[in-house]
Amino acid sequence: MSKFVIIGNGVAAAGCIEGIRSVDSQSEITVISAEKHPVYSRPLISYYLEGKTTLEKMNYRGLDFYDKNNAELIYAAAEKIDVKKREVTFGGKKTKFDKLCLATGSSPFVPKMDGLESVKNKFTFMTMDDSLALEKVLKKDSRVLIVGAGLIGLKCAEGILERVSSVTVCDLADRVLSSILDSECAAVMQKHLESKGIRFLLSDSAESFDKNAAKMKRGETVEFDILVLAVGVRANVSLAKDAGADVNRGIIIDTKMQTTLENIYAAGDCTEGYDSSIGANRVLAILPNAYMQGFCAGVNMAGGDSSITNAIPMNSIGFFGLHCTSAGSYFADGEGEIFEQKTCGGIKRLYIKDNKLTGYIIIGDVTGAGIYTSLVREKTDLCDVDIDKLKKDATLAMFLPQTRRKKLGGVV
Repeated sequence: MSKFVIIGNGVAAAGCIEGIRSVDSQSEITVISAEKHPVYSRPLISYYLEGKTTLEKMNYRGLDFYDKNNAELIYAAAEKIDVKKREVTFGGKKTKFDKLCLATGSSPFVPKMDGLESVKNKFTFMTMDDSLALEKVLKKDSRVLIVGAGLIGLKCAEGILERVSSVTVCDLADRVLSSILDSECAAVMQKHLESKGIRFLLSDSAESFDKNAAKMKRGETVEFDILVLAVGVRANVSLAKDAGADVNRGIIIDTKMQTTLENIYAAGDCTEGYDSSIGANRVLAILPNAYMQGFCAGVNMAGGDSSITNAIPMNSIGFFGLHCTSAGSYFADGEGEIFEQKTCGGIKRLYIKDNKLTGYIIIGDVTGAGIYTSLVREKTDLCDVDIDKLKKDATLAMFLPQTRRKKLGGVV
């Protein structure tokens, strides 16, 4: 029998456990987790603050998950990987491994800001513990400043808005969700968020702090009681780098989740893997991708054969009832056709290039988004698609009759 070790205990780790057990039901699995909670769904931490879920419902798997999969869970921070000895050091102890998976995730990036140490109530917002710590200081008269208008910052704003007096969000980018949405779609989402009472300072950010006052780069002073730092995240690559693995923005992996070190795999937000939408490696820090990578790594660690060649960036989010789904890559005007359709309070933008749907963004009614995602992921040639129907609605009716027959097993 083999000895498998997983460092990290998020969704990628859960996928790795299940991937191993799909091939090998007997070998030993040890999970080393710096975070002292069973695996849970991180995107739900804002819903917990909003009162839409409970700590128990945030669990990604049942509390008997580790016992059912005969996996030992150890709460400790991994300190070192000895590649030659196949050994992991944690909490002053050591454990051997035959195959290892790094599922170390990512950590908040907090840039240097003058006077930040003078701020008493400052928080990041990535983990259950972050959410619980923030909850303790929320008051009805609290003024909250969130630095960062990305997904983490805006979900935090949504989660706390009804529990505080005001929420101001600033970002150096000129739009909200700049890594997910283009300018037109970001404007739609910003208008919706502003209608709920969130104030934005864009193309601007905090330059320095003096206790409960932030001096902005453009000159304004913002008074606050609580500060949330949601500038961005960085992949946790130090263990892999120190062990000798190739790293860039993430741990470099191939399509089988193998790092450049023998017997060592990696999965989830800590990795830089193949993105089929651009034909190159990059970090794809999204929950479904983390699970799929973890499962793939687990299968291969246990002697199976699995690979992922069609991973793409995709997001499905919502704020105050307005849903947004996106996938693939976008391009500037003139590089291909950009189809836009505005709806009541929403927008749809399709990016078509070289007769393929390379990406899309839908805000509002996201019905059919899964079909658009499939077209992007499979790089479907649109010669088999009625383009006018594609632009209107994503349904099987947009496929030509012969293509529909194939997809439906011969049924028209």
